[in-house]
Amino acid sequence: MKNLTLTDADRWQAVLARDPAADGQFVFAVRTTGIFCRPSCRARHARRENVCFYADAREAQRAGYRPCKRCLPDRESPQAHRMAQIEKACRLLEEQPDLTLAALASEMATSPYHFHRLFKGATGMTPKAWQQAARAKRLRQALEQGAAVTDSVLAAGFPDSSSYYRKANDALGMTATQYRNGGEALRIDYATGDGSLGRYLVAQSERGVCAILLGDDDRALTQELQRLFPRAELRALQGEAAGQIREAIARLDRTGAPLALPLDIRGTAFQQQVWQALRNIPRGETASYQQVAQAVGRPRAVRAVAAACAANRLAIIIPCHRVVRSDGAPGGYRWGAARKALLLRRELTEEE
Repeated sequence: MKNLTLTDADRWQAVLARDPAADGQFVFAVRTTGIFCRPSCRARHARRENVCFYADAREAQRAGYRPCKRCLPDRESPQAHRMAQIEKACRLLEEQPDLTLAALASEMATSPYHFHRLFKGATGMTPKAWQQAARAKRLRQALEQGAAVTDSVLAAGFPDSSSYYRKANDALGMTATQYRNGGEALRIDYATGDGSLGRYLVAQSERGVCAILLGDDDRALTQELQRLFPRAELRALQGEAAGQIREAIARLDRTGAPLALPLDIRGTAFQQQVWQALRNIPRGETASYQQVAQAVGRPRAVRAVAAACAANRLAIIIPCHRVVRSDGAPGGYRWGAARKALLLRRELTEEE
């Protein structure tokens, strides 16, 4: 399926970068030569005013252009074939919890070493990590439906309870019982403070900061925290402890610098990939949802990237406000369009 979110500016940037991930998304044609190419073609770049774009080879040929003999854009893209293999492998890993790398590579008609390298290059994860993430997802779903812990662990694909408990923190960020019970037996301390974006709430578990929320009043912020951790013990900090968090809030509000507290980032493997990509966007710059999807090796996962941005609980620290639409419009923001516009304007002004 073609990606309809790309603008001509995005396509031109892909051509300049000779981005293989863009192969299969479109072709470009050069008016002065009458030839069309893949975005990744290694031929010398034409001038921008002489370049036009088409959805695929058939459309370019109907317009009178000939296929390049170097990149063969009228034939199946090697990149598209590899991505189809990777997508098939992902489904197999999700459906067969015990599938080994050797068996998977055999299914893909390649060597384990070669396929391991291809898979990691395309997804940013090893096949084993993908399998573990899928297993953790099934576990979360079973627990959310109220299933017993042991039944959920076995249904998710863990061979036995002991193998799950060795990886419990990575799978859920808390024990299975705490997760199923909405954070029961988990204590979360929090404090609120004023900033240029309104009221802040910073919450921390024993592992570190687990939420940074923005809003207009403390009651609504506390209710949002309660919704995120419905059965956790929430404790409003007082005195010196609250003062330390408020100092960190003030520093964050002034500079956007990381909090001097450990971060407790909980999320699916894909969400964590997206959140890391967001943290790689330089201050004062923006990236489109499409560009973030390409950065995590999933160029078609634009909607999934948007969902990961919406699931972010660490405002500013994970800068989902720096992600905009392909046409340059700000797009949505969990804490409101006005706050997003203010953050972007402030960062841009600081960089000038």
